[in-house]
Amino acid sequence: MAPTKYYHSVQLNREKCQGCVSCVKLCPTEAIRVRNGKAEILADRCVDCGACASGCPYHAFSVKTDTLEGLSKYVYNIVLPAPSLYSQFPANVPLEDIWKGLHNLGFDEIFDVSLASEYVAKEIETYLKNYTGGRKPLISSTCPAVMRLIQVKFPELIKQVVPVLAPVEAAAIYVKREAAARKQLSTELIGVWFISPCPSKETNIRQSVDVQHTELTGSFSLSEIYGLLLKNMGGSHELNVRTGSSYGLAWGTYGGELASAGISNGLAIHGIDNVYEILEQISMNKMPQLDYVECNACQGGCLGGLLTAENKFVAESNLRQRIRKLREQEPKDRQETMARTMVLQDFPASAAYRKKLVPRPMMQLDDDIMEAMKKFERMEEVLCSLPGLDCGACGAPSCQGLAEDIVQGKAHEIDCIFKLRASVHKLSQGMLELAKQIPIYHEPKMLNNTEDEDHEG
Repeated sequence: MAPTKYYHSVQLNREKCQGCVSCVKLCPTEAIRVRNGKAEILADRCVDCGACASGCPYHAFSVKTDTLEGLSKYVYNIVLPAPSLYSQFPANVPLEDIWKGLHNLGFDEIFDVSLASEYVAKEIETYLKNYTGGRKPLISSTCPAVMRLIQVKFPELIKQVVPVLAPVEAAAIYVKREAAARKQLSTELIGVWFISPCPSKETNIRQSVDVQHTELTGSFSLSEIYGLLLKNMGGSHELNVRTGSSYGLAWGTYGGELASAGISNGLAIHGIDNVYEILEQISMNKMPQLDYVECNACQGGCLGGLLTAENKFVAESNLRQRIRKLREQEPKDRQETMARTMVLQDFPASAAYRKKLVPRPMMQLDDDIMEAMKKFERMEEVLCSLPGLDCGACGAPSCQGLAEDIVQGKAHEIDCIFKLRASVHKLSQGMLELAKQIPIYHEPKMLNNTEDEDHEG
């Protein structure tokens, strides 16, 4: 079987890379090595969390997204703004002005992702109520980077992932189908675009981890759209935008998913390192008393994504103010509030579209099982000879990673500075011993001319 070819929106500019190994230590899946002074990304391990890009002091990593020129390929274009976009603006900026700005940029229709979030929240609430017999806590499925992290490092937790679509995927399925019927257009003529706050969502459009066939056409960097919106907001035209309640809007904030699904016995975890840590604890069954864990790879959730423009704390404050203002106009009861906006006909249920999450094959030392076993034994021997400090100076994230690279012929033992120093010391001692054994050579004395003449006389 041919190896899977993985798409990644996070890309490396080797010319900018200085080989400083900062990215090696930041990567949660050990997907980066530094070889010959340049970083290399192991495609089968990368989850597009963006930790390398956010922490690189030389800005050697970038994220590939679409450009607005792509709109020209379609007859009708729909954009899906999420709460992360609204959070970039102060609460006193009307959403209508933001929508008009999107229309001015060339989008024919706007569908608010917060509305789709309410349908997904309802699915989560129902699934949790009917969940019996399995391990807890259940794990949120809305962050593609977290889903890939589970595939790569915690495949045993796949059964605990809630089998629902991410709100943006559900929204895309609904709007494309509904617009095609309303406008009497082929779905191939309709472009559905997302304004993405992070690289993992862009990657998920090209190679989905959770949906059988995405209806998203592409995505734009939130920071780029934000800059364009500042120049194009407002206008006199009227727009009919379907939007969600304050609970759908709250999905962009810390703990918003829990609140919208009515989950009181849960935790909200943001930041890839924190997510990794809690997944480790869940894997060891240390938290069976919890019902649900909301996980986001970005620090601060989607509001702290790599592609956002505003500081995550400012964005959080902006969005919470919007939520407060909206909630003042809504009923006190959550379900009653959400029922007012959840009036769409035939909104897609996740079961019909979601793809089964499967483990991602890792660390295949060799295609031949016998050869792989020999390499594994050799790897254990090499690992025992290494210092176990996991310093990263060798260009691998850990001694375990270096040992694996060595047996695969991708690195050498002397890449470890401690092994190199020991080798140099051993070599220098050998040179000294050799020097002691070599006879001392005495250069014969040369006679000068005067001495020669005296001798002849």
